[in-house]
Amino acid sequence: MDHDFWLRRWEENLIGFHQSEVNAHLKELWDKFEVPGESVAFVPMCGKSLDMLWLRSRGLRVMGVELSELAVASFFAGNGLKPETRVEGSFKIYKTEGVEIFCGDFFSLEKGSLSSVRFVYDRAALVALPPDMRKRYADDMAEKLPKNAVMALLALEYEQGEMEGPPFSVPEKEVVSLFSENFKIEKLRERDVSGADMETFRKRGLGSLLEKVYKLKN
Repeated sequence: MDHDFWLRRWEENLIGFHQSEVNAHLKELWDKFEVPGESVAFVPMCGKSLDMLWLRSRGLRVMGVELSELAVASFFAGNGLKPETRVEGSFKIYKTEGVEIFCGDFFSLEKGSLSSVRFVYDRAALVALPPDMRKRYADDMAEKLPKNAVMALLALEYEQGEMEGPPFSVPEKEVVSLFSENFKIEKLRERDVSGADMETFRKRGLGSLLEKVYKLKN
């Protein structure tokens, strides 16, 4: 992962990937994931996503990891939250009631750090990674997650030659290749992106775009 690239995106406020509302797929498909109340939900590369507050409202304890401290601080300040901070290893950790965000590199998380996680919500992590890092990400998840964890994976599929990522196209066959050795995979939804949601991508040269939502269980 190019740290400087992502830090620069936040510094220059080039964050088109940030959604100003809770993700519709998460809300509409929530019951499909069968997540027990009071579980720990892990959100990799979380940015300042409002989805974390929604997960907290469902009774979950949220653990995020995010490279940009600007993004982390913005999440707490923008939602009127006053976190406590501490340093553990290479991470600065921001914590308030029900939400804890590790500021640092996802790949630096120690193996035991996800041992209590029961649900993973990946809306923008896998698609942010170039091809050579996606296998490492999938293997990290398989190694660090406890048995019977469930993952919501949102992926984009488009003609990669039409637009330079991120977000990158991660076709269904690649999702299967990356995760099937360690996870059961169920596709929950597939939809064509259109209207206002598609406008930004059209400006970048994209003709069509599919969103796919998967349920993974190890």
